[in-house]
Amino acid sequence: MRFSILLFALYYILKLASLTNTAYKQHLRNIRARILIKTEDGKQARMFIFDRGQLTSVRGDKRPYDVALVWRDAATGFSVMTSKKKDASFNAAAEGRLKVLGMSVYAQWFEDGVKLVM
Repeated sequence: MRFSILLFALYYILKLASLTNTAYKQHLRNIRARILIKTEDGKQARMFIFDRGQLTSVRGDKRPYDVALVWRDAATGFSVMTSKKKDASFNAAAEGRLKVLGMSVYAQWFEDGVKLVM
């Protein structure tokens, strides 16, 4: 449950930034991407849809994506995504707790955008 709330809160923060943060607006301006963040069992998932400056989000993992960030479980996703350590996601991937499916360039773009906002 905490993981789902975290994903919704992330959407809200990014949506607000897409309206008010000039640097983030620039970051979103020319890209079209569908970023899925979910648990391995698929029980908790949220799709972030970026369309040239517009941001929307939907629950679930039944839509096509450009990149999926798949966490081993909700507890792992929550702890790594809320970690203050810069290399937390990298370490999780190296340890097999995070899988990146699809075009990893979109995952990096997404992470760069989140850094602009946080």
